Amino acid sequence: MPLHVPPAPAPALRSVLTALDSPTAVREARTPVLSTLTGPLEPELPLPVHVLDDITAPDGPPRTRLTGWRFRIRDGGRTVAAAEAMLTADGWAFSHFSEGPYVSSAELALSEAESLPSAYQPRLLSIPELYMVTLWLHGDLTADGAEGGLGAGDLLVPLAPAPPGIAAHRAHRAPDLLPVLTHRLTRAPLLGSPA
Repeated sequence: MPLHVPPAPAPALRSVLTALDSPTAVREARTPVLSTLTGPLEPELPLPVHVLDDITAPDGPPRTRLTGWRFRIRDGGRTVAAAEAMLTADGWAFSHFSEGPYVSSAELALSEAESLPSAYQPRLLSIPELYMVTLWLHGDLTADGAEGGLGAGDLLVPLAPAPPGIAAHRAHRAPDLLPVLTHRLTRAPLLGSPA
């Protein structure tokens, strides 16, 4: 089924286009591939980036919050990098370019998600406590990409490199994966220490 990509805010896209047109921003991006390309670079496939904060909080389901929009940067027919715009007090601003394993892993995960029997709205979900990023396949196709929490029918696909013991590129139902992640963050008491 096709993925239903939510539209990015126009100011977020403009900030990325401005950065791509700036030789200084591209040269100083610490992304070797971008600095060597001469063709027109095109941002596409905007994905909202959410953060899952404090997944071990005992007061209900984990909450997500929007932190930015990530765009795939294409040179001709291949993905070469990603660009991210972040929300600031003054609105949307270019944040950074990136390349490397998460870019190619996201590309693979999105390709695999296209072959799922159900349609989803793709998002990215960062879990800073585990240094983990997942492709979040949200079941509500009409939802605003900037809003909404994890739903019972949502899928999470860990991107590579995933934390030890968690398989990358394997889709998990969100309610099944969250307890595993929570357990990884819950520390067992040390021997001889009060429980």
